[in-house]
Amino acid sequence: KVVLIGGRLLYYLLQESDAEFASLFQVTADFAEELPRNRQNELRYARLIAGIQRREGLRHISRDALSHLIEHSARQAWSCEKLSLNLGGLLKLMQEADYQADSESSALTEVRHVQRAIQAQRERAGQLQEQLQEQVLKGIIKIDTGGIQLAQVNGLSLLQVGDYAFGTPVRISATARLGSGELIDIERESEQGDPLHSKGVLILSSFLGARYAKHQPLSIAASLVFEQSYEPVEGDSASAAELCALLSALGDIPIKQSFAVTGSINQHGQLQAVGGVCQKIEGFFDICKARGLSGAQGVIIPEANVNDLMLRRDLLQAVEEGRFKVYAASHVEQVVELLSDLPAGIANAEGIYPPGSVNHLIQLRLAEWLTLRQHYAGQSRSES
Repeated sequence: KVVLIGGRLLYYLLQESDAEFASLFQVTADFAEELPRNRQNELRYARLIAGIQRREGLRHISRDALSHLIEHSARQAWSCEKLSLNLGGLLKLMQEADYQADSESSALTEVRHVQRAIQAQRERAGQLQEQLQEQVLKGIIKIDTGGIQLAQVNGLSLLQVGDYAFGTPVRISATARLGSGELIDIERESEQGDPLHSKGVLILSSFLGARYAKHQPLSIAASLVFEQSYEPVEGDSASAAELCALLSALGDIPIKQSFAVTGSINQHGQLQAVGGVCQKIEGFFDICKARGLSGAQGVIIPEANVNDLMLRRDLLQAVEEGRFKVYAASHVEQVVELLSDLPAGIANAEGIYPPGSVNHLIQLRLAEWLTLRQHYAGQSRSES
């Protein structure tokens, strides 16, 4: 008997490339990488940890340390409702925590030993993260964490280095001017944006058309860019931040720089879940913490990601003390309201938005540009 063990991608590539592969290996077992997190499975996971501890000859683990290991497993699964089945990573963490306990001649592996082991793993793998944070703090990479700006929003990106993932803020800016409806995605034009990112920009363009150009042409020319981005931009998780920057440019609406935004959007402006939300939140939190938490700083995430939150304890403590905030939104209008302190506004029966609202300011600007466009078009006809 021959048993092959490997990743899904390799299996399906072999199946597609070799006609006899499926007949030679007729029994397929697709093992789950995660386990639903409930009381029964937590007990099973605790027994698994105990079995590894006995097999590897490690010292006994305290109840609190065991709870911390289970929490870390949920964090590795990127969801508070799942437990990671990456047993290799679990074994390494337990061995390192045991080493930390041994260095103190402790009879048990305690919570502090697990925390030190996790921190040591981060420090060994986090050189790139430290370099990026240093560049932000020195002002080489420009990220504001206070004040207001026009057409500028802090987005959040996720970087993966081997099996280590971390989040970092990125500045997204927009410009808008009189035009004939074109939206330039500078990342796509420079061949730095992947198809998913381009799709996100096209979706937000569709939202603009549906919202503001039902009965008139969209007389704008606009552009979007990730500032100081020198690597390919992948995915559509920044489309909500891009749309907020563009709305700010259209309505001359100042945006608070104390917030960072993550989330993709659909054509109706609803926020959709993104990956690595914990790492993204923590990436912005680390910058704010290094500069000094003001209590006004925070992150806005999709409501659909709330069940994925497994945040670090220092961040949770800052949230509990009111020094940092995490908001969940279901629509881009909620995000704009948080960023601008202005109501989004709901149109009346004639399609007019209430004065002073975000939508009203944008509606006025678009009407002004439409009038100018018609004026210039009339001049051209009269000259000809």
